[in-house]
Amino acid sequence: MQGDNRAEAEVGTEHFGTHHGAGDDETPAPVAVLVRPGRPSGTVVIAVRGELEYGTSAPLREALEENTGPGRVVVDCSGLRFCDSTGLNLLLKARSVMQGGGGRLDLAGLRAPVARMFEVTGARTVFRVYEDTAEALADTPPA
Repeated sequence: MQGDNRAEAEVGTEHFGTHHGAGDDETPAPVAVLVRPGRPSGTVVIAVRGELEYGTSAPLREALEENTGPGRVVVDCSGLRFCDSTGLNLLLKARSVMQGGGGRLDLAGLRAPVARMFEVTGARTVFRVYEDTAEALADTPPA
């Protein structure tokens, strides 16, 4: 269904940010956030790629602010290589806002370094975490 994926990509909104990495060359490392509709209706998938930290958090912050409400947000973390406390706090705040409005924020595809941070801080127990986005979208939340 390549046509379906292309249609979703055209509907999506992409946010980009850059930061100066901690490496010796100090080259900007982009962070990309792609927002697309998911199924069932009222679900939004926010895919984030790169390293999420203080200097790169604006694209995710904007995407979360634009999409928090009474529906469901699935944050696809499969492309996230690193997440510091800034990223964690963004997700916790968005989850709280979503719950206050009758919505739900779930995580999918946590990779080892990011999953470890969620486990060490205890934040993993606060979120519903799925192996990948397909599994998250297949789990229809109760009405």
